[in-house]
Amino acid sequence: MSEAYYDRLTQIDNSFLIYESAPGGSAMHVASTQIHEAAPLRRDDGALDIERIQEYVLSRLDSIPRYRQCLAHTPIEGHPVWVDDASFNIRYHVRHSRLPRPGNERQLKRMAGRIFSQQLDREKPLWELWVIEGLEGDRIAVVSKVHHCMVDGVSGSELISALLSSEPCEKVDAPAPWTPRPMPSQFDLGLGEAARVARAPGQIAAALGRLARDEDHDRHQLGERLRALGRTLSDGLGKTTPVPFNQLIGPHRRLDWMKMPLDGIKEVRSRTGASVNDVVLATTAGAMGSFLTRERGLDVSDVHFRVMAPVSVRSDDEKGSLGNRVSAWTLDLPIGEPDPIARLERIQQQTAELKATKRAQGAEMLTQVTEWTGSGLLSLGSRLMTLGTPFNMVVTNVPGPRVPLFLLESPLLEIHPHVPLIGTLGLGLALFSYAGTLSWGYSADWDLVPDLHELLLATERSFEELQRAAVST
Repeated sequence: MSEAYYDRLTQIDNSFLIYESAPGGSAMHVASTQIHEAAPLRRDDGALDIERIQEYVLSRLDSIPRYRQCLAHTPIEGHPVWVDDASFNIRYHVRHSRLPRPGNERQLKRMAGRIFSQQLDREKPLWELWVIEGLEGDRIAVVSKVHHCMVDGVSGSELISALLSSEPCEKVDAPAPWTPRPMPSQFDLGLGEAARVARAPGQIAAALGRLARDEDHDRHQLGERLRALGRTLSDGLGKTTPVPFNQLIGPHRRLDWMKMPLDGIKEVRSRTGASVNDVVLATTAGAMGSFLTRERGLDVSDVHFRVMAPVSVRSDDEKGSLGNRVSAWTLDLPIGEPDPIARLERIQQQTAELKATKRAQGAEMLTQVTEWTGSGLLSLGSRLMTLGTPFNMVVTNVPGPRVPLFLLESPLLEIHPHVPLIGTLGLGLALFSYAGTLSWGYSADWDLVPDLHELLLATERSFEELQRAAVST
């Protein structure tokens, strides 16, 4: 008989469960909508072969063991741990739905928004795939939901590559035999937690001992990290100007997306010396200024608009692992600046300073400190999020696969990301690149941003304005 197994969630992974469980908490999963050709996935009678798709996904799960694990909790503290799900059933997780034919993109966005709004069942492994047929142009959509406690943006991108393949494949490999390992007893979980707490003073003493010895490099590193931490905490005290979508959110979501060729963004980058991320942020600033002025009637000249931009701190040896290895930057978007080149230059100045002062290290150090604070501080933080945050929205930009991917023999045509919302953040933006295209995926509270598509159109106009200005310089 195999030995009992469990894996403790880090505090940053646990934070997403706590945010979701807080009063007024909303679904905390990341998601994407993938568009595929339908014909290669049909049976001879023309029906979508959902059973074949389920068997295919099952055959890929050896490389994603977390997909067959669910949550359990330690005694006393109640900290979550991963254990094997003895009742795992692929048919629960890979689901089948349809649009009324011929379903258009607007109908798909509405359905994807409803699916995105629903919380995942905490008693099951925390993921779902919704296969939606009936999309016009002989296409299907696959809405993927994975709880944020399992993935960050980078591991989510790797997850897509693990579920799909770089070559079309006709034959479904037989799933390897899988036997769930026994769940540990409450006594064993308690014993393990007691041992972990007992090791903490020794680990801290060892770290201090290394610093006390003549290890200039370590002390220099610590000094840099402490200075970065101080700057990060100072950033968190900065003021923002609440805008109409910075109100307590409800449970329902609107989704909208658009595609943009990466070549156009790279052209702006090469002509201005900016990074792709700088171009994205400058485009977002122009779009937000236009949207708030034209659609909401705001005078944005004095609006202090800040965004939080997640930054991966995943090392090379952590590639392929799930969980969250992410830090963050906080930036001011110059939404009141009318000149697109001036907007871009101000963004460039900020990102250069954030890199030079190692702000990502400071935020990473702050998350590491929480490993020894217990869940109480995180619970307090989740309640404070309902009172407001030191930024107006999240903008996350994740590089995706550069080569075409396939679901069996069906090519992945496009993929659009969706970021969860929390507290008073009624709007979020996720970007994902795939095979030469950058998708802009907006998530919004259903009631706070009923005019979400106008923001999408403003984003198109903002980039076109920036591109024209860059070409003419």
